[in-house]
Amino acid sequence: MMLKIVTIFLVFIALLAMFGRLRLLLPRNMRGLAQKCAGCGRYRIGKGPCSCGRS
Repeated sequence: MMLKIVTIFLVFIALLAMFGRLRLLLPRNMRGLAQKCAGCGRYRIGKGPCSCGRS
C-alpha cells in the first residue's frame, strides 16, 4: 500500500514538472508576464495608460 502511494506521488510530481517546462518553452508574449512601461519601467496593471503619462 505504501509503495502505491509513493508511486502515485512521484507520477504526480513528474506531471507537474512537465507542465512547468512546457510553460518555460512558450514565447514571452504568451506566458502572461506582467508588462512594463517603456518610459518609467513600472509594471502596468490593466490595459490603460501608465500613471507616469508617457505611454
